[in-house]
Amino acid sequence: MEKRENILYVQMFNGFSLEWNGKKVLKERERESQVSRLLQMILHERRNGALREEIKGVLFEERELENSNHALQSVIYNAKKKLKAAGLPSGFNYIRREGERYHWTEKISVVEDAGEMERIFAEAEEETDSGKKLKRYLEACYTYTGEFLGSAADNILWAVQEAKKYHCLFCVSTERAAALLRERGDYEKMEELGLYASRVDSLANWETVTMEALVAAGRHQEAKRLYNDTVELYHRELGVSPSGSLQDLMGGLGRKMEHGYSVLEQIQEELSREERPNPGGYLCPYPVFTGIYQIMRRLMERSGQSVFLMLCTIMDGKGNPMKEGPKLDELAKKLEEAACRAVRRCDTVNRYGRGQYLILLTNTTREDCILVQKRIDREFMEKRQRIHVQYHVSSVTDATDRLPEAGKRD
Repeated sequence: MEKRENILYVQMFNGFSLEWNGKKVLKERERESQVSRLLQMILHERRNGALREEIKGVLFEERELENSNHALQSVIYNAKKKLKAAGLPSGFNYIRREGERYHWTEKISVVEDAGEMERIFAEAEEETDSGKKLKRYLEACYTYTGEFLGSAADNILWAVQEAKKYHCLFCVSTERAAALLRERGDYEKMEELGLYASRVDSLANWETVTMEALVAAGRHQEAKRLYNDTVELYHRELGVSPSGSLQDLMGGLGRKMEHGYSVLEQIQEELSREERPNPGGYLCPYPVFTGIYQIMRRLMERSGQSVFLMLCTIMDGKGNPMKEGPKLDELAKKLEEAACRAVRRCDTVNRYGRGQYLILLTNTTREDCILVQKRIDREFMEKRQRIHVQYHVSSVTDATDRLPEAGKRD
């Protein structure tokens, strides 16, 4: 959007900021101040005005003040000073009071991203031409750049309510834009929309839009890779599998991934090709690891082969699992490399979460598992710290014995 002079541009999505003639009105450290909270309410509620008691509730929360009205006037005075210092024209009142409400002056035009999204969405709803309707829905989607006020909305009732409203508008806009793109067969724009939605509204199943576009366009390998990456993301960030609806949708799309006619030699060459070959264990995404685990469990029923599942967890200096922190990703990568080097090429490694790895050890014993742990420890050893790896090992046979007996063949 091309910005014009003498207009106050207000960002409400993905945080709060004000811009006047190319200059930021508030510094980074001021964006959670009382002046910021006041301006958020005044500018967002500029049509109807912001109630004085609601403003005081946001600014002073439950603090007992001798004179809350005087305290409010002090914040308003500081806000006006800040606006004037940023270059806004002086000589009139930026914030005026009418009864129990405070209003933004009509003499300075405001363009607010949240207000623009709401306006564009309303136009899309009224539009009868499908092409123009699609354009408006896409504009509404791309105007939304993240949650309303971002982290600043936490525990502020009016901001939480607005965040829900605009997130709902975003979801409806995205779903309706995707439906129109699907009707037109415009899978390139549908893919772009899905990728954007996943970025600004993560862990919300928008990957299905992207995957549907990839499959419809015949880009099956990219769709498979997206599915694997999505499952990895949900396990890493939430420690759970994606929602049932996401798995059902992706499973249905996966059944459409058919290959063209080929000969055995070509198929075998494709199957043997590894994206990230390494001399040690086979590092793979969680869906692949799940498939390998399940086939090994079935093979054990006939072969009697001994297979063990090992869970490796990074522990901090206090003996607690590391779940976050700037050093965790670096340590996880180090554990990944150590695990891959410590096992054989026939063993399988998977990053289960940010600080956890799974290893499937085939045709081995419990004593061999202890040797693997020692090799990992030697590779992973952290100097100057008490950070270490904790191990849990279970025989896949134990899990198999707990399952209902599978049908047997002669």
